[in-house]
Amino acid sequence: MNINSLRRIEEVVVNSGIWSFLEIAQDTIYLDFLNVELGNPKIDDELSLSVRFADNSFIMFFYSNIWDLEFLSDFNHNTLRIDANLDFKIKNFKFLDFEYLHKIVNDYSKSKLITLIEDFDINNLRNDFFLIFEIDEIAVVVGGNQMDFFNKSEKLDDHILKELSNQWMIYFLDYKSQRKMLNKDPMCENHLKENRL
Repeated sequence: MNINSLRRIEEVVVNSGIWSFLEIAQDTIYLDFLNVELGNPKIDDELSLSVRFADNSFIMFFYSNIWDLEFLSDFNHNTLRIDANLDFKIKNFKFLDFEYLHKIVNDYSKSKLITLIEDFDINNLRNDFFLIFEIDEIAVVVGGNQMDFFNKSEKLDDHILKELSNQWMIYFLDYKSQRKMLNKDPMCENHLKENRL
C-alpha cells in the first residue's frame, strides 16, 4: 500500500478503534482491530481490520508494570505461538514513524521482544514495515518485511481501502445531518468528538 493509504488507516483506527485479537505463529503476526471507520455499519455487521506481518517479523511490548502484559501469559515460548482475545482502546496508531518510535523507546522502563531475528535491535530497525500503537499503559511496536491488510471478506489494496473509507464517510455525513432524529451511533459520536466537528 502507498503512504496515503497508510495515513488513511491511521485515521480510521484511532477514533474508535479497539485492539481485539493477537495471533503469533512463528514468523507471522496477526493483529485485529474493531470499530474502524471502514465500510457502512448499516450493511456490515462488523467494521474490522486485520494486519498481518511476516518475513522477519517482530513484536515488542513497552510497559512499566509487568501486570499490564497479563494477556501474554499463554504465550508458548517453545513454539512461538499465542492466540489472545483482547479488548484495548487504541490511543495512538502510526506506521513507519521513527520519531514516534524513539519517543516510545524512551517513555517506558521495560520491554518484551518476540521474534526469530537473532540480532534484532529496536534502535537499528531494518524491517521494511512497522506499526506503533498505544493502549492503556502499553505501547506495541510490530513489523516485518511483508505487511498485508484484510477486512472480514477480502484482502485490502489502495483502491478497496479508499472505497471502504468513502462508504464510512457517506454513512457519517448522513448520520451527522440527521443526528437529532437518530439513535446515537457511538463511532460517529467519537468521530465528532475527536475531530471537533
